[in-house]
Amino acid sequence: MIPIAYYLVLAAVLFSIGIGAFLIKRNVITIFISIELMLNAVNLTFVAFAHKWHQVSGQIFVFFVMVVAAAEAAVGLAIIIAIFRTRQTLNVDEIDLMNS
Repeated sequence: MIPIAYYLVLAAVLFSIGIGAFLIKRNVITIFISIELMLNAVNLTFVAFAHKWHQVSGQIFVFFVMVVAAAEAAVGLAIIIAIFRTRQTLNVDEIDLMNS
């Protein structure tokens, strides 16, 4: 049996990579992917604790996080496509919504 600490370390590494990519990258798509990576790290933590304590509530939280991530993917990709069509760029520094 794998100790829960391994899962928590893996989740912390994934979350840290997501935060690092979110802060460093300038492309909207990579920022979007880093947010998804952070959500999956949180899901891994919920599943690990739910398995350790034999509770279903952690898995229910994972289900809700997955629903939020799916809604974010649908709305976020639609916004990204709309921005790309109007601005012809996905660079965060070049996107200025106040200036048309």
